[in-house]
Amino acid sequence: RSEFGGTGPAGAPQRTRRAATGSPLAGAPDTPARPVRRDPVNHRDAANQLPVSRQAPGRAVAGRLITAIVGPVILTALLALSQPALAQSPPSPGPAPARPGSDAALPRVLLVPERETTLVAPMAGTVQQLPGSLGAPVARGAVLARFECSEQRARHGMARAELQAAEEQLKAKERLQGLAAAGDVEVSLARSQVARASAQLQLASAQVAQCTTVAPFAGRLARLHIREFQGVTAGQPMLDLVSGGPLRLRLNVPSRWLGWLKPGSPFTIRIDETGRDYPARVTAINARVDAASQTIELEGRVDGTHPELLAGMSGVAHIVSPAR
Repeated sequence: RSEFGGTGPAGAPQRTRRAATGSPLAGAPDTPARPVRRDPVNHRDAANQLPVSRQAPGRAVAGRLITAIVGPVILTALLALSQPALAQSPPSPGPAPARPGSDAALPRVLLVPERETTLVAPMAGTVQQLPGSLGAPVARGAVLARFECSEQRARHGMARAELQAAEEQLKAKERLQGLAAAGDVEVSLARSQVARASAQLQLASAQVAQCTTVAPFAGRLARLHIREFQGVTAGQPMLDLVSGGPLRLRLNVPSRWLGWLKPGSPFTIRIDETGRDYPARVTAINARVDAASQTIELEGRVDGTHPELLAGMSGVAHIVSPAR
């Protein structure tokens, strides 16, 4: 006897279907129904070892359908509620415009020296001497750098000796020419040798002169690019020199001021570093207006002598139009 039932009259097995609950249908003896035990962790039927989702697929499909329909509706409603609040929020305030009487509305001014330059190495070699310190006053013609020049001086001595030999040769040829023992060609060649030796001596003298660098004008040292006993190449920057005395002013003003602003017009500047006011005058006006900013560049000069002012300081300019 199998689990599907007994045998029929002809001896063939007769299968009997059982329900999902485990009770036999008609034709089988009645047995008590087994309760369905579910695993609380994996949500499975302990008897059939099947997931609950597979036992009830209609419920899972209905849940996903409700989520797909209700989710976009809720999101649309939230966006609709947030748009009026965004539209009613006031814009962030921008930077406050400069007042006509404030320093931000005044043209900026920069102090520049009358003369400034960067001295470079005239030759390749080793620097043996440099000036004292930054900001030190320098007189015109003072030695700023000295190079090691043993080779150049030796070449200068060789060129002097060759010139002396050429001059003696020329004198000998001239005496022989007086005795009719030398021709005009020999005397001309001797003169050419003297001229060549003289040119070589001048070249050697110029090379020796490059062994020292002197100040082209009186001023102050603004920057040192090298150090003592450092090897340099020809053309390498060595130091910056700025002139002393009155400083020039550079500033840009609106081009509409050209109707009344002329060279010699007085104005006042206030320097940020000192916090003081100084009188000044316009000395030059640029020949071209900047089309992009509608401004024009001016140059001026501070009246009087003010030792506390240095090149590179900046401030604002107070320019008042003349009364009409």
